[in-house]
Amino acid sequence: MRLRRHSVDVQRWESSDLLSHLDEAMDLYAKAMDYPAETGRAHAGFTATHTSRRGFRATAALAGDDLAGFGYGYRTEPGQWWHDQVLRATARTDAGDWLTDCFELCELHVLPRWQGRGIGRELLSLLLEDLPESRVLLSTPEGDTRAWRLYRSMGFVDVARHYFFPGDSRAFGILGATVPLAPNA
Repeated sequence: MRLRRHSVDVQRWESSDLLSHLDEAMDLYAKAMDYPAETGRAHAGFTATHTSRRGFRATAALAGDDLAGFGYGYRTEPGQWWHDQVLRATARTDAGDWLTDCFELCELHVLPRWQGRGIGRELLSLLLEDLPESRVLLSTPEGDTRAWRLYRSMGFVDVARHYFFPGDSRAFGILGATVPLAPNA
């Protein structure tokens, strides 16, 4: 399936597509997350490994030959770094149930110059279309950001708040939704 909006082609990607655009995707990741460029380059190895995980799927937004945005995730399972971090974050609540039959939305990013045009919503919607898992979880920096507003508008709720992942000084919210998504009116 492909969607076109604002001269951007939103499409599903296979693992091989993400791997062939890995450098460009990691540059985009660093810019969208406001990380130094070297953080994006260091993240490339993790992303490459993620492409072989069970249930991997990806989407991309292409503006001509340029990558304007991308998203990917996979079925989260015990022993995976993020899964185990979220399990720790939810240990004192009943929110750990969210990790059962769950898709981890690992990355969803749009270049700053393309933000605010509905591209993130299209990437997310296409990524989660016909998802076999019943739940989806993600983490995003705390604050009133476009990403935070997007997730809220798509029906994501708090699972854990103000969690600090190792290696990042920012607080993150862990948000979850049941699928299919039930966007807020």
